[in-house]
Amino acid sequence: MKIALILYMCSYVSTVCLPGHQWPDTFDDMYDCLQLGYEESSKKLKELGRKDVNEHEIFVRFACVKQESAET
Repeated sequence: MKIALILYMCSYVSTVCLPGHQWPDTFDDMYDCLQLGYEESSKKLKELGRKDVNEHEIFVRFACVKQESAET
């Protein structure tokens, strides 16, 4: 079973989240997925910058979702 990482960019001000972005790679375990989710969330906030994050009250959320593998 593989695990997919899905990242969501959200705003408290507009009360919406953009459609999720699925990470191109999958993971073999939850630990690796969660580690990358936290790392990428932090990178995205730094990329957006303090001003925009505070002005729009932006936050990043993510989910690690188990995927059934197709057997051939």
